[in-house]
Amino acid sequence: MLKHDLPIQNNLLQSRADLVEAVKQIVSPLKPYYSKGKAKLELGSTGTSYSEDIAGLEGFSRILWGLVPMLAGGERSEVWELCMQGIKNGTNPSHKEYWGEISSFDQRAVEMAAFGYALALTPERIWNPLNEQEKENLFLWLNQINQIHVYDCNWLFFPVIVNLGFKAVGLPYDQGKIRQNLDRIDEFYLEEGWYADGLNAHCDYYGPFAIHFYSLLYAKLMDKEDPERAKKYKHRAAEFAKEFIYWFASDGSALPYGRSLAYRFSQSAFWSALVFAGVESFSLGEMKGLILRNLRWWFQQPIFDANGLLTIGYGYPNLIMAENYNAPGSPYWSLKTFLILALPEEHPFWQAEEKPLPVLIEKVVQKSPRFILCRQEVLGHTLAFNAGYKHTNEHPHAAAKYEKFVYSNHFGFSVQKAEWGLSQGAFDSMLAVSEGDNLYRGKRTCLDYTVSENVIYTKWKPFGGVEIKTWLVAGAPWHIRIHCIETNRNLDYADGGFALGLENKEYKGQTAEVVLNKQESFIRYPWGASGIQSIYGNGQPDLVYPNANTNLINPRTVIPTVKGSLKPGTHWLVNAVFGEPGNEEVLKHWNMVPHVELVDDEMIITLGTEKVTIQKEGIST
Repeated sequence: MLKHDLPIQNNLLQSRADLVEAVKQIVSPLKPYYSKGKAKLELGSTGTSYSEDIAGLEGFSRILWGLVPMLAGGERSEVWELCMQGIKNGTNPSHKEYWGEISSFDQRAVEMAAFGYALALTPERIWNPLNEQEKENLFLWLNQINQIHVYDCNWLFFPVIVNLGFKAVGLPYDQGKIRQNLDRIDEFYLEEGWYADGLNAHCDYYGPFAIHFYSLLYAKLMDKEDPERAKKYKHRAAEFAKEFIYWFASDGSALPYGRSLAYRFSQSAFWSALVFAGVESFSLGEMKGLILRNLRWWFQQPIFDANGLLTIGYGYPNLIMAENYNAPGSPYWSLKTFLILALPEEHPFWQAEEKPLPVLIEKVVQKSPRFILCRQEVLGHTLAFNAGYKHTNEHPHAAAKYEKFVYSNHFGFSVQKAEWGLSQGAFDSMLAVSEGDNLYRGKRTCLDYTVSENVIYTKWKPFGGVEIKTWLVAGAPWHIRIHCIETNRNLDYADGGFALGLENKEYKGQTAEVVLNKQESFIRYPWGASGIQSIYGNGQPDLVYPNANTNLINPRTVIPTVKGSLKPGTHWLVNAVFGEPGNEEVLKHWNMVPHVELVDDEMIITLGTEKVTIQKEGIST
């Protein structure tokens, strides 16, 4: 894959000056794309659920998440004058680039938060330079957020941030709305620091890079005025940090999971907010390492185009995986991670020596996101075995983003490109079934689930007349999947393993080592290996080559898969799945297949030092 030689890719990201330069390297290429009145950034031609004008405002506002902390820390930006001109024109009802009157559930309410952020952190840069009329225009435009409804999720924080901005510059602000919204967000709290993004909603990155991020901002700004809530937010964030750290690998990458992954390096925004608010769940050196390694990892991925603009996608430009609300400027929300630049050079964070991750245990249960996390620390591999949810949402590829059996920072996950067959469906880490018409369905929701120390159980229905019970015996590099399929229909099925990338810029021209027979399919490159073995059932291993650009990390992949057909009745299938980043031990590990013993109506699985028994009645370990 082509990699552009951009300045940011050569930034060492070691010092505060390096991070200041990184913001400039990201923002500077945007200068030619400002509209005539400077109130919009016109970055591309792809559409979104809202209008081009609103998308232009979104691009404009999201740059502030990086510029504002940089300015708050005493730095300067050559783009700021453009921003100020845009703010004056965008809030002027008489100007043709006026940002307009907003209504309930309006995307512009999201973007208003960036201006509240700027007013709160840098009033001398955004507020003081305005004349009286310009100040009134900015206030009146932003104050619309107090007159509308927002979605009942992390959006409740946007009016809060705007009102904190009003408070910072002595404007009237809605204290009642702040209290009402924060009380409502408290109802989303679960346990051990976790929030759902709404009542009965998913636990995903919206906890760390939205709800916790804004909570910590509030805790810092309102520590004296609202000490009780500030203390609560800091405590919850400290608890969450102990769990969230397991989502990060030693190389700086993190788990791709859930929606809004186009915000990329906002994965580490939580750690910046934690440092900003003065919460030390880990040492400053360890948190510094988390942030800097994540940024370094991202800036070595092909996420910028030839002009230096951030693209929509995850590991590379990719509209297939995008959300309906991803406009060309949306990815710049990732600049939130640069909140740490608000800390001055003399802050202990900048003096701390960057440290590696603390010692983490190899396997841990996280109840709120319904995960068993496994780590291969030496290989920088982290996996999340996943139970899924009893509900879904209307966002694109929700099944792929929330219902796969396992998520990996190395293999990523794949989304469906179209509906015809396994190549278009790209069913990695998923069992898919069809009625013989080549239209496959995977797991979209679950009817029931349990998460124990070693096993995840989930019951699901791909369609009427078919009920599937799945047990995932978690482990790395091997894990076991047991499926009990009760069907009144004829079915074809495909149980897909990890999607292995077919190309790697560091190993050009490498050929694969392939094993394919009646029991197993396995493929290995220097950068990793993926395989699957049929242990019980009538399955036939195969290699499925999905359509390009279905995987979030690798544009072209192969998925070892066990395929078969079933008559009406009850069927048990057992498959062993293998996935490991490239190393000298891969072949040795591939030959260490977990042992599965069938005794009457139970299956005894020996995975390493652990023994698990699966019965028709359930699980015992």
